[in-house]
Amino acid sequence: MSRMRSRFRIRYYDAFSRVYDRFVAAHSSDREGRLREVLADRTALRPGNRALDLCTGTGAILPCLVRRAGDSGLVVGLDFSRGMLGQARNKIADTPGVVLVQADAEWLPFRGGSFDAVTCSHAFYELKDTGVERALEEVARTLRTDGRFLIMEHELPEKPLIRLLFYIRLLSMGLRKALEVVGHEEALFRRHFSVVERITTETGRSKIIVGRGGRG
Repeated sequence: MSRMRSRFRIRYYDAFSRVYDRFVAAHSSDREGRLREVLADRTALRPGNRALDLCTGTGAILPCLVRRAGDSGLVVGLDFSRGMLGQARNKIADTPGVVLVQADAEWLPFRGGSFDAVTCSHAFYELKDTGVERALEEVARTLRTDGRFLIMEHELPEKPLIRLLFYIRLLSMGLRKALEVVGHEEALFRRHFSVVERITTETGRSKIIVGRGGRG
């Protein structure tokens, strides 16, 4: 990624952080945040476990993970956007057991086998080009042997106009790789995990892909 493009993406997400939660809630038909609880349930986290939320954005899922990891656990929210992390910091101000880290998903600053679960909510498509494969390699590396990686992503919009706008947004951000990933997430996961599961959420507008048995 060029430095100019990198600076552009960071500025974009810093600005987007102000409306991000409303955008995701509207697109996923989940204004009450129930889907985040569903995703957190699927992590199978227990008290004392460690979890990483990749591309955490405004940190909407962090409190859900903390409730499952408990006071003896640890939850890390990671994002490359300072603006996003600023919004997340406001949400977790009174929540113990959470650490925010500014870093790139392609180069995770953690030792191998650090986490029992890694999540990525409505952000996996945002990874650019080779960053998708690289991030999956890093997730598999940092997961424990019995850990699991879970992404929740939008299903392709059914209405033609909304679907067109969805594609335009990806292309405008230079996310050509995302067009290859959409609808083929399970095949991509199988290159890095031995067990892969797909779950359709109750709204029908989001899906969860779970990978276990990492090959990292």
